[in-house]
Amino acid sequence: MPEKRVTVASKVGLHARPAATVAKAAAAQPVAVHIAKAGGDPVAAGSVLNLMTLAAGFGDEVIISAEGEGAEAAVDAIAELVATDLDA
Repeated sequence: MPEKRVTVASKVGLHARPAATVAKAAAAQPVAVHIAKAGGDPVAAGSVLNLMTLAAGFGDEVIISAEGEGAEAAVDAIAELVATDLDA
């Protein structure tokens, strides 16, 4: 199962607009994408509510993972979003 560790770049963390952007992109992937804070339980990245309850703030490290055909590309796509300041 591919996974990638990424630092949250948005100043507000994965909250509000950044969470909506990430959730929309994750839901559009051909596989289920999960995200977890380091040491925490993974949640479905395609849900804004899940992303907001994750409470991942600016500078926090998160782990993005997926399984199945196209998982590596899905992880890369979501990791790139999380590593970008989406609130800029």
